[in-house]
Amino acid sequence: MINAEGLTKFYGTQCAVDHIDLDIRKGEIVGLLGPNGAGKTTTLRMLTGYLRSSSGNIRIKDYNINDNPLEIKRLMGYLPESAPLYNEMLSYDYLKYVAEIRNIEKGRVESRLKEVADLCGINEAMHKPINTLSKGYKQRVGLAHAMMDDPEILILDEPTSGLDPNQIVEIRDIIREIGKEKTVILSTHILSEAEATCDRIVIINRGKIAADQTIDELRESMGREFLINIALKYASSDDVRKELESIEGVEEINEGRDDAGITKVTVRCGSDIDPSEEIYKRIKQHDWVLIELHHEIQTLEKVFRDITREN
Repeated sequence: MINAEGLTKFYGTQCAVDHIDLDIRKGEIVGLLGPNGAGKTTTLRMLTGYLRSSSGNIRIKDYNINDNPLEIKRLMGYLPESAPLYNEMLSYDYLKYVAEIRNIEKGRVESRLKEVADLCGINEAMHKPINTLSKGYKQRVGLAHAMMDDPEILILDEPTSGLDPNQIVEIRDIIREIGKEKTVILSTHILSEAEATCDRIVIINRGKIAADQTIDELRESMGREFLINIALKYASSDDVRKELESIEGVEEINEGRDDAGITKVTVRCGSDIDPSEEIYKRIKQHDWVLIELHHEIQTLEKVFRDITREN
């Protein structure tokens, strides 16, 4: 459905997107994740034809974006982060205007307006000025704009940015409903947002793809690994390592001392065996003072932080 190869974008000497490859199948809901400034918005703008890439190629269905930009844009609905609404207009008048510039047949305009109003939950806002609407309703009107001519592909840039928790859930539900029939690409920097909405996650960091997996694959990649963090007083790092590395279930030990002379130990455990009890017994056998011992479970949020962490 959507194929990008070697997609690259420079702003002057700054490389915002660095030779990324994307292959998105029909009917997928794909989340484009990354910290602010990672290159998500630039990537979406190139996919829509809003920006021309510095190098690389984009094909959507049977069209090349350089040779067939209008054909590709007819396949797409695009909602940028700040919805481009005419605030002085009624929602109804604005969406009717969108229908006209999208060349929807006059006999279908009213029925299509009713369909998108029902889908996006904006019936009660249709005859109100846009500037009187809450941000959540404005976002829904923008979504209705993007959906007006029933596109095959929907591209949403930070669709829940700035919304309150209730509004976020409502927009998620709309996206999931749309995703039953459309190919959807949305960007966000919040992993839980993509986890609740998307079939697949593409993580971008510093303009490069750092991960491309389904939610299930991302969870599976975490395995059963967990960490045990320990803080000890009156213990040398070497002695702690020698004592703990022979315990069943311990796979890796990292230790160090802080300025207060506390030995900090991180034990990586990767099996079904929890060695916490045995670790505590070994500590008791010595004159070490246990200050801290707690588990740190691998979560999707932690995986995301690890992937995008600055060196």
